[in-house]
Amino acid sequence: MKYQYGDQVSIALDGRHVAMVEIDAPPNNFASVPLMRNLADALDALDGENDCRAVVLTAAGGAFCAGADLASPEGLVASGMDSVAELYQEATRLFRVKKPIVAAVQGAAVGAGLGLALVADFRVVSPEARFSANFVKLGFHPGFGLTHTLPRLIGQQRANLMFLTGRRIKGDEAVAWGLADQLAPLQDLRRSALTLAREIAENAPLGVVATRATVRGDLADAVRAAASVEYEQQSILRVTDDFAEGVRAVAERRPGNFAGR
Repeated sequence: MKYQYGDQVSIALDGRHVAMVEIDAPPNNFASVPLMRNLADALDALDGENDCRAVVLTAAGGAFCAGADLASPEGLVASGMDSVAELYQEATRLFRVKKPIVAAVQGAAVGAGLGLALVADFRVVSPEARFSANFVKLGFHPGFGLTHTLPRLIGQQRANLMFLTGRRIKGDEAVAWGLADQLAPLQDLRRSALTLAREIAENAPLGVVATRATVRGDLADAVRAAASVEYEQQSILRVTDDFAEGVRAVAERRPGNFAGR
């Protein structure tokens, strides 16, 4: 059976204790408050579904999630920072999900999309995957709790490299860094993620959930605390000339001409 959460998130149970959750807002699958809320609602529902023991998180189209839409007049921060605060509230909900998640990442996982990929316990990626914390290219500050989750996963030094350069990390390099767990050809990506999820789901579900909770510890609370600090810095930087120039530069696919003000 297939269940719909809003018009951008769906759930399909595979009959073998794995739920396929798909984000369907191509071509960019931009992070937005409604999308994150619907995704959190879907995952909360699966926590109460006895037939679900593991989740595969997928996205339609060429990108996993290209971040938040910052360039258009209808974008996330165009009318202020309230929407960003709401987005981070929903992000914290995602980190409170109890059942293990395997993300299948193709194409871009940028900015908030990188943050979303790090909600998952494991990432199966195609060679075409691109991970980027590109905030400094926008004259902005990292968000979505990434200042906690990214160093926790790949170490502080590599996280610093991603944060301060904004460079893109390809699928094979992501696996080498520990940012991703498995590399699969694009045509086999979902099948490979499903195979890993089924390997998890064949185990005793109470033991899996209990072990995951111990390993993750206070991750959700740490993400909430990090996102609060990130939000403060983003609120300061949003009104700078550099942020306005960064948004223009990214939209025009050129380096920013920053002035430090």
